Amino acid sequence: MHSSWVPRGNYIESNRDDCTVSLIYAVHLKKSGYVFFEYQYVDNNIFFEFFIQNDQCQEMDTTADKWVKLTDNGEWGSHSVMLKSGTNILYWRTTGILMGSKAVKPVLVKNITIEGVAYTSECFPCKPGTFSDKPGSFICQVCPRNTYSEKGAKECIKCDEDSQFSEEGSSECTERPPCATKDYFQIHTPCDEEGKTQIMYKWIEPKICREDLTDAIRLPPSGEKKDCPPCNPGFFNNGSSSCHPCPQGTFSDGTKECRPCPAGTEPAFGFEYKWWNVLPGNMKTSCFNVGNSKCDGMNGWEVAGDHIQSGAGGSDNDYLILNLHIPGFKPPTSMTGAMGSELGRITFVFETLCSADCVLYFMVDINRKSTNVVESWGGTKEKQAYTHVIFKNATFTFTWAFQRTNQGQDNRRFINDMVKIYSITATNAVDGVASSCRACALGSEQSGSSCVPCPPGHYIEKETNQCKECPPDTYLSIHQVYGREACIPCGPGSRSTQDRSVCYSDCFFYHEKENQSLHYDFSNLSSVGSLMNGPSFTSKGTKYFHFFNISLCGHEGKKSALCTNNITDFTVKETAAGSDDYTSLVGAFVCQSTIIPSESKGFRAALSSQSIILADTFLGVTVETTLQNINIKEDMFPVSPSQIPDVHFFYKSTTTTTSCVNGRSTAVKMRCNPAKPGAGVISVPSKCPAGTCDGCSFYFLWESAEACPLCTEHDFHEIEGACKRGFQETLYVWNEPKWCIKGISLPEKKLSTCETVDFWLKVGAGVGAFTAVLLVALTCYFWKKNQKLEYKYSKLVMTTNSKECELPAADSCAIMEGEDNEEEVVYSNKQSLLGKLKSLATKEKEDHFESVQLKSSRSPNI
Repeated sequence: MHSSWVPRGNYIESNRDDCTVSLIYAVHLKKSGYVFFEYQYVDNNIFFEFFIQNDQCQEMDTTADKWVKLTDNGEWGSHSVMLKSGTNILYWRTTGILMGSKAVKPVLVKNITIEGVAYTSECFPCKPGTFSDKPGSFICQVCPRNTYSEKGAKECIKCDEDSQFSEEGSSECTERPPCATKDYFQIHTPCDEEGKTQIMYKWIEPKICREDLTDAIRLPPSGEKKDCPPCNPGFFNNGSSSCHPCPQGTFSDGTKECRPCPAGTEPAFGFEYKWWNVLPGNMKTSCFNVGNSKCDGMNGWEVAGDHIQSGAGGSDNDYLILNLHIPGFKPPTSMTGAMGSELGRITFVFETLCSADCVLYFMVDINRKSTNVVESWGGTKEKQAYTHVIFKNATFTFTWAFQRTNQGQDNRRFINDMVKIYSITATNAVDGVASSCRACALGSEQSGSSCVPCPPGHYIEKETNQCKECPPDTYLSIHQVYGREACIPCGPGSRSTQDRSVCYSDCFFYHEKENQSLHYDFSNLSSVGSLMNGPSFTSKGTKYFHFFNISLCGHEGKKSALCTNNITDFTVKETAAGSDDYTSLVGAFVCQSTIIPSESKGFRAALSSQSIILADTFLGVTVETTLQNINIKEDMFPVSPSQIPDVHFFYKSTTTTTSCVNGRSTAVKMRCNPAKPGAGVISVPSKCPAGTCDGCSFYFLWESAEACPLCTEHDFHEIEGACKRGFQETLYVWNEPKWCIKGISLPEKKLSTCETVDFWLKVGAGVGAFTAVLLVALTCYFWKKNQKLEYKYSKLVMTTNSKECELPAADSCAIMEGEDNEEEVVYSNKQSLLGKLKSLATKEKEDHFESVQLKSSRSPNI
């Protein structure tokens, strides 16, 4: 698709995609002058800049402020810049930032005027649909409705009014079609004294259809009477044809007379519109086209009894506008000190019925400065409710704008496409009415029905209607102050502020794990942490980054993470203090901006846009992966290599969107990583590079040594040294790897007395030597004694044998000298030396005998 500026009759329109397109005009001035033009610039998703260069393509000093300001919907702004003499090259440049499929609303420029031009080279004939009745005229005039002209015309030619018509600036006439249902609309008249309303039918102006054709329809008859709907809550009918607001201090549901609030209660002011007979006094409706010329004076919305719906408009691409003006928001007396940051809210119930690319926009204007789109819905949507929370007491204008198509069509093919709003409710409106009463705190004397405001952090006790302070570590509900249940407990690991308005983390966390206490101190991470991930690319190749700011803990509940829409430097931290215009600056626990780098679109500095709040309420801190319906998917991040549990901080956003009906949620996983000191590193899941996979749940992993628990005695061990000179050293070292920080310090080395090893070696050697000598002496002693015993025994045996041989006197048993001993003495069972020692040792206990066999040559008879 070719992107360029497109002529639209009396204005020129920029491209609708994310391309960068420039409209360039070169002019030579004999003297200094200026350039003036009018424009419409309503969409902050497109950047619009105007600057000037000389013939050397150098930007001039007068274009320092080249960024053009946003305008309100339907209003034309003006811009003028001084021009130097010589050649001036004028640039109107737009850059769309498309992060989704929805197209941006284009920039419109008209009435470009330049003074100081040296000469005009030639005159150009007026284009078809325009004329000039003066030769050399500066501009060509546009032909009015139901006329036409050709190129170079001096006047416009009228169409045949009976059969033809034309729009402004037409080059030809068109045959009038037969009238159809799309050519008329109905309205309800105000209620009369009888409580009746009439249904009236009118042709859509300008009427272009014909009723006299065969297949044409006729305008339905008007005047049918129907019963009027009741008054809206807070209003009453005093017998007249209109509804009136209830007096101060009274209330009504719209069907009964206004009654005063009973003692101990006060009126709940606001607006609740659910019956639509006439448009309320603080609302108005209108219609405008981007050319601002086709639906002037037409009503954009029509009341229809139980709802208000979009009207016919002049063409399908008209914007049908409904405005609600509220001068301010103020909480009731009993809730003055308990509302926290929320002052009120606006809720509306709607549905859309579309066959084309219709869009409903909900916009907010603060203090009449600029209108910004808060939410939008495209296509057919079922009946649903949407709530917008108010955090600041200011003048608000809420706008609903409906467009059937943005394709630049001038016909009414989609006239049946519409939006219906059934009810609009605004709470705590300054000039509101009361539809009900709520309990309030009474003074100590309880005189009458006078209500007193409770101090911050106090609820109204049901029994006595007196103010009572909420318990510690609870916060007061922003929707209720009546009863003890109005004090809501803070989440795990959090505490309440002194005024019990909000819960926050003081950066300290305690966890019991397997009989081991883990203490965490995140105070060094309490300053805002930042992350820019990407790059990502749009369908047209535009590079952009997601920039996140995270305020982890501390600050007593203050949301110190800021994101801003700017056109200079996104790293500049502006302050919201004293600023009435906070639409471009958001403060939260977690926020996100879209960053367009300077090299991506040729800008001189990075651009920040589309800042959104991801978390404005702190829920709690825990090691679990779930908290209050917020889950952390374990497969989002790699598993921690340590046994130290990750600590999870949970947040949520109170702002709801069409895709996040329960608001956004954020989980920050704190992981101990000694390799990343200081602020550490923040990352998002690899499978969800934008930090979220569904646009509602955001996940962050923050790795830092500061996320490790405080050191305890379980994180170190002792090492004993050698004993030297009677002394021994004991050293203490950290367990490796070290998974802790700060906490306790390592104990000093310990010195203790001891006995040296040399002394015991000497004692052992002496005892061993003595034992060896003793064993040798005993061995020798018993061996020598054994020899003597053997000798005595042998001698005893021999003596015994000699006595037996004395019978023959002549014989002698002795061995004479020179004779051989023919008898051999044989000892059986001869014992070894060890056996003899055993025998001697046991001789005293038992008698020991040896068996001796005598072998002799003598006759056995002797």
